[in-house]
Amino acid sequence: MKKKIVFIMNPKSGSGSKKGIPEAIEKYIDAERFDYEIRNTEYAGHACKIASQAKDQGVDVVVAVGGDGTVNEVARAIVESNTALGIIPCGSGNGLARHLLLPMNIKKCLQVINKCEIHSLDYGRINEHYFFCTCGMGFDAFVSQKFAESGKRGPITYAENILREGLTYEPETYEIEDETGVHRYKAFLISCANASQYGNNAYIAPGASMSDGLLDVIIMEPFDLLDAPQISLDMFNKTLDKNSKIKTFRCKELKIHRKNEGVIHFDGDPVNAGKDISVSLKEKGIKMIVNPDADKSQREPNAFQTVAASLFNDLNDIRRSLNKQSQKLPLLGKVLHRKLTK
Repeated sequence: MKKKIVFIMNPKSGSGSKKGIPEAIEKYIDAERFDYEIRNTEYAGHACKIASQAKDQGVDVVVAVGGDGTVNEVARAIVESNTALGIIPCGSGNGLARHLLLPMNIKKCLQVINKCEIHSLDYGRINEHYFFCTCGMGFDAFVSQKFAESGKRGPITYAENILREGLTYEPETYEIEDETGVHRYKAFLISCANASQYGNNAYIAPGASMSDGLLDVIIMEPFDLLDAPQISLDMFNKTLDKNSKIKTFRCKELKIHRKNEGVIHFDGDPVNAGKDISVSLKEKGIKMIVNPDADKSQREPNAFQTVAASLFNDLNDIRRSLNKQSQKLPLLGKVLHRKLTK
């Protein structure tokens, strides 16, 4: 018996045209195994509505054709059901697709869908919002808000916002409660990751897994201008967890308290939230089509990247230590001067 697939296409996601996608689906989908339908979204939230209707109709697979926002809309409509999520990544970041090691090529993605290998994977919630890749607060949520307000998509816009806003952003103080107790941090950002990256191969949680039943929590401590290049390099080298400005731990749920209300994000979508925030993980709560031929070693840094990250972070620690010592020398000189002139 043929499986039923609904392709849900957001014509506005990402920065490229999707005119050729229906033709590619017709050409490459396995018509002997699948009956399919293509639906275009017409407004924000429409993908969620289409996916929910497909689930209620017993559709086997819904495929999000778009970016992380479209993927989130489709996925949150089918959690805890027998309908599986497929992805054809056409967004500006494609964080979840990249974590799943899906091809960035439409033909190859359709070949993965034809194989239809389905796994039950984890998903998360921040307050009442579902996320499948990452959620967080602090600077990354602030940039997500700026990105949404800019009206332009793509990594260049994202980088522009980071460079423009990053130098003036003020870290906040957070109280974090998990299974081990309450901890207090001053942080540039706090990210909770179900998957390993934001998108565009920027790895916020290099070791994150969607099948371990745990969230990876990343706390980025305040840093100075000289630390910024190394943090960026570590993120793209998959070695951020080795940076001395990063604190990480794993848990199933946590509560976060901050002094002020403000923006949070779920899979890059910003939303205002209160002072108290809850984050939790639901184990194996969503079915997804995965790439059976994926090379999982791609998620790991190579030996050179690991050694280079350790070396540069050691040099940064030495630089900070020398900087602190140099700041103490003038004070020491003044003390000695007072002692000698008494």
